[in-house]
Amino acid sequence: AMGGNHTQPKFILLGITDTPWAQAPLFGLFLLIYIVTLVGNIGLMVLVWVAPSLHTPMYFFLTHFSLADVCYSTVISPKMLTDLLFGNKTISWAGCVAQFHLFALFVTAECHLLAAMAYDRHVAICHPLLYVTVVSPRTCWQLVAWSYLVGSLSALIYTSCTFGGSFCGPRQVDHFFCDVSPVLRLACSDTRGSEVTIFALATANGLGTSAIILLSYGRILHTVLGMHSAPSRARAFRTCASHLVSVSVFYGTLFFMYLQPASRHGSRDKVASVFYTVLSPMLNPFIYSLRNKEVKAALGKCRRRMLNRC
Repeated sequence: AMGGNHTQPKFILLGITDTPWAQAPLFGLFLLIYIVTLVGNIGLMVLVWVAPSLHTPMYFFLTHFSLADVCYSTVISPKMLTDLLFGNKTISWAGCVAQFHLFALFVTAECHLLAAMAYDRHVAICHPLLYVTVVSPRTCWQLVAWSYLVGSLSALIYTSCTFGGSFCGPRQVDHFFCDVSPVLRLACSDTRGSEVTIFALATANGLGTSAIILLSYGRILHTVLGMHSAPSRARAFRTCASHLVSVSVFYGTLFFMYLQPASRHGSRDKVASVFYTVLSPMLNPFIYSLRNKEVKAALGKCRRRMLNRC
């Protein structure tokens, strides 16, 4: 039922802005952000891999979170950068479908990974004696596999709802990547059923995972406030602060984008999208590692080892 698409199998991405003088500075800025994203996230993954002190469930989840960050910023940023540099804004039908599908997969997986990380912190702080048995390596793999599985299935449904109808007329996607609402606006078949399905599934994923996070942090807060020693209270808060910051940035912009009716979408969407597609993946490694004694210690060890080899 891919009607209309065989006649003109291309979309045109209108991009972030059509102001000519803004293209070069934006290219420079987003190229820098993308490089920092890759270096930060891949660096964190390598560090966790080589430092035995970081072989814990929390950092296991964090490497997968970094992997998802690298994947979905790579799905979006290189295309956006070439568009800004060369002004060639066409994207093939297959390219558009693939871009949206992979983006939806990794973003959904991230929601579930954030929930797994909140559960991990909850067990560590509220049930420290059971931690090793409850959050076993097997459990960790199951939670990560679940995140990717739900991401894959959700992405299949989102993609078939978004691209299942027929498209006609000028295929200008008013965005810098193929996203749900700008693509659905171009459909000439009735999209209400698709919109309801996407909205329901996005709500289930978003609210389901954020409920787990809120419940976990509610329990953590209750436990922490009941602790008698100030140092252990401070340590518990520190462990959770970084996760909470990253959750707030990620969910704040996602909810703004996807939990509002299609008619309300406008130019502010692009600004919100830049937050979670470009800035959030760059900030995460810093949020998690700079405030973190364990990561700093592991980095110091690695640096000393490398200097000794030289």
